[in-house]
Amino acid sequence: MEVNHNIGFVTLLLTMIAGYCDTVTFVSADALFSAHVTGNFIVFAYQFVKGSDIHAWVKLLTFPVFILAVMAGGRIAGKVINHYTLLFWEGALLFLAGIIVAVLSYYGMFSEVIMYTVAMITVFAMGLQNAFGKLYAKETHGPTTMMTGNVTQASLDFGTLLSSGFHHPEAWASLKKQLITILGFLVGCFLGAYAGKQYGLVTLILPGLAMIICYFYHRKN
Repeated sequence: MEVNHNIGFVTLLLTMIAGYCDTVTFVSADALFSAHVTGNFIVFAYQFVKGSDIHAWVKLLTFPVFILAVMAGGRIAGKVINHYTLLFWEGALLFLAGIIVAVLSYYGMFSEVIMYTVAMITVFAMGLQNAFGKLYAKETHGPTTMMTGNVTQASLDFGTLLSSGFHHPEAWASLKKQLITILGFLVGCFLGAYAGKQYGLVTLILPGLAMIICYFYHRKN
């Protein structure tokens, strides 16, 4: 797919979804990060030293799941023309995860095993988004699931603006791009925190649906 779409919109959507999913699983799936999987090292270490049970070790499963997702993303990308196919599968997985929770909760069959399974499906979906960002870097303004690099670039841009008396067009342009990623992720985190606390993992349906709509919109335009 040619890079002729609204990159700002795609960036905003992806960062919001990443922030949303990361927070929903943290709030509703035993403090498990689905986007920032390296954060699970910290949670694992903390729970381990506190003498936690098998629940702590589940955090480590996010890494092989994430790796498999990125590898799968690379395979998919090598067989399709439309770059947004990866985002379609991400959306489909998130939508499926939410549907699983909704159906099993309705029939009183939702359990801890299902909770972790749904969380891992979400990790896999975020792995596909990470693969999309690496394979098609020009489709977004920067990384959409990890904000450290974006905050670093924004800080450098702001420092350049200060030293130039705010007369540096390139720094302004770069800062605006970084703000889209950072603020989008932050908004997603707030939405995910509220949705996760109030309704739980079933709300994964929402980002899944948003991603699927994004895919079909870009396929037509």
